[in-house]
Parts: sequence; C-alpha cells; structure tokens
Amino acid sequence: MKKNISILISILFFTTIGFAQTADEILDKVDKNMSAENRIIESSMIIHGKRNSRTMTSISYSVGDKQSFTEYLSPAREAGTKMLKLENQLWIYSPSTDRTIQISGHMLRQSVMGSDLSYEDMMDDRKLKDVYSSTVIGAEEIEGRKTHVLELTAKVENVSYHSRKLWVDADYFVPMKEELFAKSGQLLKQTTLSNIKKIEGRWFPTKMVYKDMLKQGDGTEFIINDIKFNQKIPEYIFTKAALKQ
Repeated sequence: MKKNISILISILFFTTIGFAQTADEILDKVDKNMSAENRIIESSMIIHGKRNSRTMTSISYSVGDKQSFTEYLSPAREAGTKMLKLENQLWIYSPSTDRTIQISGHMLRQSVMGSDLSYEDMMDDRKLKDVYSSTVIGAEEIEGRKTHVLELTAKVENVSYHSRKLWVDADYFVPMKEELFAKSGQLLKQTTLSNIKKIEGRWFPTKMVYKDMLKQGDGTEFIINDIKFNQKIPEYIFTKAALKQ
C-alpha cells in the first residue's frame, strides 16, 4: 500500500511540472533567458580560498558568444586588468607590467584570478542547445522549487565539459544547479544559481556559486550587481587597442 502511494505521488509530481516537455523545449526556454544579443554586467566575484576570501569587482561587455571585454575595477592591485575575447582568442592586459599576453592552449584551463572559474569557462557563452544533445531524466525539488533534471552530452568537439547534469526551474526555466563532467565521468565542477529576478522581460539568476571539485577552498561566488540587455556597445571596445586605454 505504501509503495503504491509513493508511486502515485511521483506520478503527480512529474505531471505537475509538465514532464511531457521535451529536453529541447526546456533548453530553448533556458537559452532564451540566459542568452542575449549583447549585455553589460557589473559584478562582484568573491573568491573563498583555503585561508581567506577576497572580493573583486568588474564590468563586462559581450556581443553574442563571439566577443567580450572585461575590466576589473577593484581591488587596487587588480584594477585596470582587462580581458578581450574575439572568437576563440583571448588576450589579457596587466597594468602593472603594461603588457598584453595571449592565453591559448592548455593555459585556457588555468584559474581566473585564483577563482574556481577557468578562462575556458568565461569564454564559452554558446547556447546549450547548440553544443549539447539533451534528455530529461527526472524531476526533483531544490529549496522548495520544482525542477526538470536534464542530462546533456556534447555533440561538438570543442567543448570544455563532455557532459552536464542540469536542474532547471520548472516555472522560470533557468538553471538552479549544474554538475560538469569529464569524458571519463569524473565530476569536475559544480554550480548553484539563485536570486532569480525578472529583468527586462526575462528570468535571470543574479547569484552563482562555482566549485572546482579538484581544488581546495569553499568556491567562488559571482554576484550580478547590475545587468542590461540589448545595449548599444561601441565597436572599439572589442579591439586590442582598447586593452591599454
């Protein structure tokens, strides 16, 4: 009897969140919320190291998934550091040395400013549906929110993570949790997303906590202080000359 009741509850749970939606339909809605033609983000990044924590602020400009420019504003020792991404190329300008270097190859896997994010993480802003094939594998509750659980497998070669497990809010259609895996099946990183707000007609998480499972520390918080979509961004920002300005 108890077993039958448990099965009935599971059926009702899956039906309530619209389990009949396909994985592609869910990812389409996620991409519509999370992707944009362009955007400007002012953010704080709190890096929780093994011994202490530190906070960095920055402003970022991006157009699609091909161009992005980030300038760090604080603390003083990092202020003026800039990063420029054009297609699959990345340059970093350091004001302390007045030098611009290109990050490529295995260096892209290195940590950004000691955080739990790699340069690869920051560079890859493609829509999930363009990069992964997906399957709905279940439904769960996270902090009282109903979620679709999706399994994503890479369908392109140039991808940092071979597979992902994604928990998508069933009402807002934004990720609430994500696990990133190597081709071997090893869990590499875990992300939780929260503070979901409606911004310019779309739902968007304004707090992300990243945890590199292969390093010590309590993870990295990424907090969006302000975000604007579909802005007019001057073209000169996405040039190497802008790095030294």
